[in-house]
Amino acid sequence: MFSITEFPLPFNESSLMPYMSDTTLQFHHGKHLATYIKNLNDLIVGTEYEAMPLYEIITKSAKDQNAKKIFNNAAQVFNHNFFFKCLTQNGGCTIPEIITSSFGSSETFINEFKTAATGIFGSGWAWLVKNNDKIQIITTLNADTPIAHDIKPLMTLDVWEHAYYLDYQNRRADFIDAFLNNLVNWDFVLEQIK
Repeated sequence: MFSITEFPLPFNESSLMPYMSDTTLQFHHGKHLATYIKNLNDLIVGTEYEAMPLYEIITKSAKDQNAKKIFNNAAQVFNHNFFFKCLTQNGGCTIPEIITSSFGSSETFINEFKTAATGIFGSGWAWLVKNNDKIQIITTLNADTPIAHDIKPLMTLDVWEHAYYLDYQNRRADFIDAFLNNLVNWDFVLEQIK
């Protein structure tokens, strides 16, 4: 069984202020992620998924029409844990050259990522991914995740309202700017590229 302690925040809850409040993180990590973990644990009891690691649960349940609830909760556990690893105090700043060269410039990357993230209708995720050795930006809706499609995630931004509403209300674009300019853990992103 999975527990919230298996997916700890990689920083102190107050360390991302003023760009992300401790209250947002208490709800986002301590409530939303914890609920996905509890739901997943409840759903896999007595099934073939019960003894599987998270990654395998996601890739197998993505192809199983009878396991949509399992997939949704497992993918949300993965997506959230990955998102929190993409955040750091004093992040943003200089975008690594391997990323800027993939898009032509840092400005192009930022504009394309912002366009993708603001363009998601409803709830979802904006991703920087490596797909067949090409670095690109994609979006997924709801709980969908690149690993369900054999695509390697490098970075993600959660644009479900619970990720930003307490701090930014309906100003998703401001949240995206804060993420790109101040919160991205580029060291973590570079580790994923290798």
